[in-house]
Amino acid sequence: MAERATGEVKDVLKRIEDHENVVGVIIVDKDGQAIHSTLDAMETSYYIQHCSTLTAIARSTIRETDPTDDIQFFRIRTKKFEIMLAPERDYLLIVLQNIKTAGKFP
Repeated sequence: MAERATGEVKDVLKRIEDHENVVGVIIVDKDGQAIHSTLDAMETSYYIQHCSTLTAIARSTIRETDPTDDIQFFRIRTKKFEIMLAPERDYLLIVLQNIKTAGKFP
């Protein structure tokens, strides 16, 4: 069963990574360590540090409003990238997408 789940996770990661606009994918464990990254070590460390901080701030903000609620996904758009963050209990998924080739906002 675990082998099947691992294969399915790899398939999903491959689909994300192969998307033409995606420039980086990082999976971070609950201890802040990269368990998967398509970026170099320095970029990976940079995004882990800053995205983990952003996730903690967002989670805190949501819980102040409603202690029973939690963040599931958020997207940050900069001039260069869209940074998509999907925090789970034990992991954080970070996806960087180039916006120069991505679709425009309506």
